[in-house]
Amino acid sequence: MSELTFQELEPIKLPLIKSIYKAFYPSAKPKKTDTIIVGYLEHEIIAIVRFRPIDNVNLLTGMLVIPKYRLSGVAQKLLQFCQSGYLTDSCYCFAYPHLKNFYLTAGFKVRKTEDLPAPLQQLFSRYTSNGKNLLPMQYKYQDMA
Repeated sequence: MSELTFQELEPIKLPLIKSIYKAFYPSAKPKKTDTIIVGYLEHEIIAIVRFRPIDNVNLLTGMLVIPKYRLSGVAQKLLQFCQSGYLTDSCYCFAYPHLKNFYLTAGFKVRKTEDLPAPLQQLFSRYTSNGKNLLPMQYKYQDMA
């Protein structure tokens, strides 16, 4: 594999990832207010993750690796890059159960729904009431109990 590089996407390039999401993750809705990190292989975007600001926290969302590059470590490398300043203890994600170990390995911990900040509780409840099976997780959360 050629060199994989990561960088924050400039907001003017949002249409580039909208077309990628449309092809591979149609339910994703990237917004200009999201912080978007992309992985490039040569000049092709092969991975995307978004950090959606919600009040004083961020929701990691829209994680996507182009199918032909899945299971090759790209997602792990993308999150490792994000550890350089994008992932903080105020970062949460709603993970599908089959991805629980992936996020645990990346430093996330499962949280109780009632322990989420109020806006995330509402969003999580909305997603799960629509039938999505998700786990609320927080980056580097340390249970002090």
